[in-house]
Amino acid sequence: MTITSNAPVLASLYQQSVADYWNAEENPVNLRLGEVDGLYHHHYGIGEVDWSVLDAPAESKEKRVVNELHRLESAQAETLVAHLGPLRPEHRVMDAGSGRGGSSFLTNLRRGCQVDGVSISESQVAFANQQAKERGVDDKVRFHFRNMLDTGFPTGAFQAIWNNESTMYVELSLLFAEHARLLGRGGRYVCITGCYNDSYGLPSRAISQINAHYICDIHSRSTYFKELAANRLVPVSVVDLTAATIPYWELRARTHLATGIEDAFLEAYKSGSFQYLLIAADRV
Repeated sequence: MTITSNAPVLASLYQQSVADYWNAEENPVNLRLGEVDGLYHHHYGIGEVDWSVLDAPAESKEKRVVNELHRLESAQAETLVAHLGPLRPEHRVMDAGSGRGGSSFLTNLRRGCQVDGVSISESQVAFANQQAKERGVDDKVRFHFRNMLDTGFPTGAFQAIWNNESTMYVELSLLFAEHARLLGRGGRYVCITGCYNDSYGLPSRAISQINAHYICDIHSRSTYFKELAANRLVPVSVVDLTAATIPYWELRARTHLATGIEDAFLEAYKSGSFQYLLIAADRV
């Protein structure tokens, strides 16, 4: 069954505001890091930090800092890809909220399968498609100006779907319903996301600062599991990456690439009000 949506890509004024933000975004913490190897990520990092980069000579310090931050964000993407389940080159997978394409290219590189990225940012879709041409993989990796809540792709078309820090821009009930439609039975869904910790209580002040900075609405941890269950997506792995991401934020806060939001992330993570989770679930 093929579903072709006639709905506009941007379905609300809020979605338009998010698209406007990402169409205009040219933050060095994304662009400079992507220049290291052509993988432009739009997410954070995990892993132990090489703190010696901060003591490097002036002539090499900036380059070493950029390389180290990129290494950490690439480690995060590698972790996500490793949880996508058994994939073969003939499989088709989807990157929901694909940004400038880093996770899509890495998945194609590691697993060989066809990747469709979707984003409501026309400028990022154009950037990522140009990258696909330059990398010589535009026959396998394609990016589309589409809404992840209503993609228009055929039902059951995908073996795996992921969101890498993009779920906070949508209602999870709508998102997971669309993912469940697109995944074949036994298909894998993976997300890495920040979520607020229900046991802490209401979202903390630091989480409110993060929401305002990125024009997003961070969901509670319980909402993820409630909506996954409601849409026949059964968790097979849940990994708390909070401790693993704190060193990334501590390093970033001390570099020339800091954006001013670092202290809010560190306060939220260290207070226990915020968690950084990887959730892998199978479509049943």
